[in-house]
Order: sequence, then structure tokens, then C-alpha cells
Amino acid sequence: MWERACSLPFKIKQNQLALEAAIMELTLWVGRLGSAEAAGHVHGALDTFSKNENFMNLTLAVLMAPE
Repeated sequence: MWERACSLPFKIKQNQLALEAAIMELTLWVGRLGSAEAAGHVHGALDTFSKNENFMNLTLAVLMAPE
């Protein structure tokens, strides 16, 4: 049970990275079609992913470390 509970944050992190990549692809596409303003807003929102990534990695490392 504990292993499964520890793997949940890891799976959430994987999903976050997949969403970030998909959103970035859509943002680049929107930017190429001429809506630079909308693309800029999305880039700003995606900064939150980057800012939280280090914290999430450290937290996952602590959760998954053997006792």
C-alpha cells in the first residue's frame, strides 16, 4: 500500500510534464498563426509549471526515499 501511495505523486508529476508539453505545442501553434498575445499569456501561465518543478522533484525524492 505504501509503495502505491508513494507512486501517486510520481504519476501526478508525469501527467504534469505531459500537460506542459502538450500546452507548449499548442502555444507555439497559436503563436505561429498570429496570436502572439495569447501565446504570451500561456507562456506566462506555464512559468508556474517550471517554478514548481524543483519543489515537486525534491518532495518526490523525500517521499520515495527508503527509511
